[in-house]
Amino acid sequence: MAWKHTITQDPTISPCGFNLVVGGGGSLLGETMASNLRHFSSFALALILSISFSSSSVWASQREFDYFVLALQWPGTICAQTRHCCSSNGCCRSEPITYFTLHGLWADYDDGTWPSCCTRAGFDINKVESLMPELQKYWPSLYCTSSKRCFGGKGPIWAHEWEKHGTCSYPVIQDEYDYFATTLNLYTKYNVTRILENAGIEAANSAKYLLGEVVSAIKNEFGATPLLVCRHGSVEELRICFNKDFSPRDCVNESSTLMEDISKSSSSCPRYISLPTYEPLVHGDLRGKLVTSERTNMYRLVASA
Repeated sequence: MAWKHTITQDPTISPCGFNLVVGGGGSLLGETMASNLRHFSSFALALILSISFSSSSVWASQREFDYFVLALQWPGTICAQTRHCCSSNGCCRSEPITYFTLHGLWADYDDGTWPSCCTRAGFDINKVESLMPELQKYWPSLYCTSSKRCFGGKGPIWAHEWEKHGTCSYPVIQDEYDYFATTLNLYTKYNVTRILENAGIEAANSAKYLLGEVVSAIKNEFGATPLLVCRHGSVEELRICFNKDFSPRDCVNESSTLMEDISKSSSSCPRYISLPTYEPLVHGDLRGKLVTSERTNMYRLVASA
């Protein structure tokens, strides 16, 4: 028996844009061809879904975060522990750092846990090259050791913070540049060093301040209670918390009084705390100069006369 089939263009029928019309005695062959086309369509759809799923499966494995923590470091406490210098250590600059520097912007859960290493989007320093002057000044490493990266190897502090915390801040933060730009903007807008200085709380080895005064100065300005971390009576970290719209929120939950806030937010701190200064190991007229190695494409701070 004769069989016939015609192929007519119809993008509404199949992904390939063709419709197979089968008739006559060739129906068996036509059905086979139609079946193959359906299998091809199913395979193509599965491939598309597989690619999409592979890019978002890590996101799905960790639920969306609840709030942000802006973690700041006090160099006076950390740099006092420096025993040797290296080009990457901000503590080794010729002049001591007398302002809070950035540790990171962290995505946290209300239950006290946090997501980490949410995607394999590795740190690419080229994407934040325009931010390097600000990163070097306000977000330096205060150690000589390199930071661990999420999926093996070590790198600068910025690689660690982006891969561990920044990748978990989606959908509020979209990409690497957005993460660092947003963090720097928050740091500038909520200038803790300036707020404390305006309240008469300044860096000095001889001065001690009531913990309540520090907490109150920040809470009065931002409308939210910070979290302090101390080492041997000196402030080591100060953390400010934000809702996902970047409005300030308490870093502690369900506090009813200021004293309860202080107790919960600063359990490692004594009643009187200090913001110490330090003497850098690098002296003289040395100046920090930012250079780039073409071979490694990494920024480093070197000393030059």
